[in-house]
Amino acid sequence: MNSILIIGATSAIAGACARLWAPERARFFLVGRDAEKLQQVGDDLLARGAESAHRYALDLNTFAEHETMLAACLQALERIDIALIAHGTLPDQHACERDLTQALEEFSTNGTSVVALLSRLANHMQLQGAGTIAVISSVAGDRGRASNYVYGSAKAAVTAFCEGLRGRLFAAGVHVLTVKPGFVDTPMTRGLSLPGILLAKPEQVAKDIAQAVKRRRNTVYTPWFWWGIMAAIRHIPASIFKRMKL
Repeated sequence: MNSILIIGATSAIAGACARLWAPERARFFLVGRDAEKLQQVGDDLLARGAESAHRYALDLNTFAEHETMLAACLQALERIDIALIAHGTLPDQHACERDLTQALEEFSTNGTSVVALLSRLANHMQLQGAGTIAVISSVAGDRGRASNYVYGSAKAAVTAFCEGLRGRLFAAGVHVLTVKPGFVDTPMTRGLSLPGILLAKPEQVAKDIAQAVKRRRNTVYTPWFWWGIMAAIRHIPASIFKRMKL
């Protein structure tokens, strides 16, 4: 039986992961902005076999509340075996270019808030001396592209932070997994013109995450073929890359 903290629990990928873990009699602490949606997610997990599903409504950009939330989680679960960090937004790049305030808010949601949360969570889990932290970053963080560099740069910061955190926590017995999804069919991507052949279902991504957690992988691209796609993109010379409309 695992005690699982999920940040961004109402997201499609997080929900799919939770549904995989629920039949194992998992105990959940679910965090998200929308209390009503959290209630629905929790009730569904209980119906699927979860032992418990505690809910905590929080805007993760309220950094001062992170410690209070983690204290409530530890009081409810006693320990954290798996922490899944899955919150985020997909910003309008052009809107961010026109409005600095919006650009900074989006960077905070997708980057700074994750770093702030991980900093506090890492201290708790280091004292615990065990567990896995799985963080959803993105293939967008592998190289800055003109079409989404606000989002991509935030995810690049998350990826780099996780790599350093992995090294720090290794000796304490705590594992850090970086998850890099490609295009996923979620409410966040609906309405975008995306190539169907590359569009994954949340359930497929969740299976990859659950397997990577079990195998203590360092980084997982999901679906798997994104590793090759991003390897090719990273090796395009800058003189050519800056002319490409990606």
